[in-house]
Amino acid sequence: MKNDYLKGRGAQVNTHNRFQKLQIEPDGEQNVPDEDFPEPTVQTRFYEDNPKQIISRPNSSDIGFMASVNPYLGCEHGCIYCYARNSHEYWGFSAGLDFETKIMVKKNAPELLEKEFLSKNYQPEAIHLSGNTDCYQPAERRFRLTRRMLELCLLYRNPVSIITKNALILRDKDLLQQLAAQNLVVVLITITTLDEELRQKMEPRTVTAQRRLQVIKELSGIGVPVGVMTAPIIPSLNEKDVPRLVELAAQHGAIWAGYTIVRLNGAVGPLFEDWIRKNYPDRAGKVLDQIRDCHGGQLSDSRFGTRMAGEGRFAEQIRQFHQMAINKYMPDSGLPRLDTTRFLRKRQLNLFD
Repeated sequence: MKNDYLKGRGAQVNTHNRFQKLQIEPDGEQNVPDEDFPEPTVQTRFYEDNPKQIISRPNSSDIGFMASVNPYLGCEHGCIYCYARNSHEYWGFSAGLDFETKIMVKKNAPELLEKEFLSKNYQPEAIHLSGNTDCYQPAERRFRLTRRMLELCLLYRNPVSIITKNALILRDKDLLQQLAAQNLVVVLITITTLDEELRQKMEPRTVTAQRRLQVIKELSGIGVPVGVMTAPIIPSLNEKDVPRLVELAAQHGAIWAGYTIVRLNGAVGPLFEDWIRKNYPDRAGKVLDQIRDCHGGQLSDSRFGTRMAGEGRFAEQIRQFHQMAINKYMPDSGLPRLDTTRFLRKRQLNLFD
């Protein structure tokens, strides 16, 4: 690997932005060191965004949730495969290095969420935190937007689901335990690999698989329903980890497991190809060819019904691989259906009633 490789970052380059319409200015208050994550070569900058609404409802048959909230755009985790990278282009940034170094912070997200809850037209539904980027990425330690929104979900008794790969979620155990006691929360922890060298290269500012397993154990131990996402599965990189990941997740208290197969849409394709040729030149061609095999000969795939699970010989092998692990280690796999009947249209007088 070359000496100019950017340590602590997934993308090594900035890809061309398709739009280049917006001019963004930083908020002036910059990143501070975080003891839980490696200090990156390129420092992070934060930009304030003040949207007019916070709940989005993706029009996709592949997604099991309909109402998502993302307090941050861009993600310091730096996962090289992340599909959300492409959305950064809408803000005048690159999907590459910009995505993980220039983070948009929706500082008014909690206020907008409460406004939704107070609206006479709001129909109670599960709010999904992290539909696009991780709500517990390192920035959350500083801005605390996710915690404030969990406080609102508890206050109004609105159900919430969370997906994350960061142990920072344990900071909010007190709120999650109270939500779980009323059947108002489920948590999914993403674990992609048990290979620590691969994790450090592929997801440079995330915690280890062992730490994520500990998160599953601690949350399930206080009554929070927890599942695991072994996603994305990348042929010839991490597919062999799947059975062991499902087994370990079950041993630590997970009651459900899911997966997706990697797809490299838009700018993610050239970013991933640059990354894998720099980090795994001996198998880069094989990995890329097998990804194409899963998506009709293309690295990208936008087709509903096939884009998440893939198709073809390798995709079917992965599906069987995963299902056998479920049958063996989680035969009664399933997450609870969250309760929308407890919703309170007005504020509770006491958060801990």
